[in-house]
Amino acid sequence: MPIESDDELRDVLELQTIAVVGASTTPGKAAHDIPAYMDRQGYEIVPVNPFAEEVLGKRAYDSLADVEETIDMVDVFRPSEEVAGIVDAALDREDVQVIWTQLDIRDDDAAERAEADDRRVVQDKCLKVEHQRLVA
Repeated sequence: MPIESDDELRDVLELQTIAVVGASTTPGKAAHDIPAYMDRQGYEIVPVNPFAEEVLGKRAYDSLADVEETIDMVDVFRPSEEVAGIVDAALDREDVQVIWTQLDIRDDDAAERAEADDRRVVQDKCLKVEHQRLVA
């Protein structure tokens, strides 16, 4: 089952390196402003966007497979129909502990696959909102 309890969410929010799939270069978009907020809170943000050279002054990678850093969490800002492929890419990495999909983004089958591979999953929740509510 995807994570729902506040205690489990607090535990997830202790992770420090977040790969943001679908990170945006456009201020005002959630896919830009939420990673920017998390960056200001001291998290290491790793943008994944094949159409950008950099996001938030950080190198943007074309895919999760291209990311050289260790990733603790994958935060997804892509449509629900793309989640399965993103989860597959995350499962190809041994370092990813959590897959988080933002508000209105979910794929229950992909979440089950991730959980079967001992990854934790948060679906349909805003990372910034949960951080502000539980940590800030």
